[in-house]
Amino acid sequence: MKGVILAGGTGSRLYPLTKVTNKHLLPVYDKPMIYYPLQTLIDAGIKDIMIVSGRGHAGHFLELLGSGAEFGVKFTYEIQDHAGGIAQALGLAEDFADNDNITVILGDNIFQDNIKDAVQSFESGAHIFLKSVPDAHRFGVAEVDVNNGRVLGIEEKPAKPKSDLAVTGLYIYSNDVFDIIKTLKPSGRGELEITDVNNHYISKDAMKFTMLDGYWSDAGTFESLLRAGMIVQKYRETY
Repeated sequence: MKGVILAGGTGSRLYPLTKVTNKHLLPVYDKPMIYYPLQTLIDAGIKDIMIVSGRGHAGHFLELLGSGAEFGVKFTYEIQDHAGGIAQALGLAEDFADNDNITVILGDNIFQDNIKDAVQSFESGAHIFLKSVPDAHRFGVAEVDVNNGRVLGIEEKPAKPKSDLAVTGLYIYSNDVFDIIKTLKPSGRGELEITDVNNHYISKDAMKFTMLDGYWSDAGTFESLLRAGMIVQKYRETY
């Protein structure tokens, strides 16, 4: 299993904080934002990690994180030239994956749960992590059959969500995900959508899910960045 942290994008929702730096380098309480998804991967036992970032601040990630020796892992770096969506960014990791399975995490997502069991037991297909939220319309929303452990479908930011289960920015895929990405067409936003990747696995009945017990927050808006910092401060002992 290899790990990929997606830390590209323009960070436009956090402007002007992101005028001279990458969103994922902003502080969340007392650490740079990217440290949190990195720790999630490390705690899952993943030692080989690629960081995908945009062109403008790639050197800042290298300066901050180095080779990975400080963290007991090995880092590889990749550049996403243009903001073409999560799936497009993930596609850049194909050579790095080298036929291994991959765990993918968004660089602005902060998790309390340890996902080691899900990572270590993964065999094939895909696995997503769901969290009950009060504002599901902001996210991809999953409809599930809890009794049979099946994901029935995912809608991207629906006006009327079918559930309150947000698809968090954490995914496990078998290596065929790269073949799936190559078949995608850009959405109305002009991006390759990770929801389309996930729905492909769902259509093949190859998607599993985990319901998260602990807190989860993204940190891509002023409100969520503040909330994430307050959550980390409150539960500091878990880090």
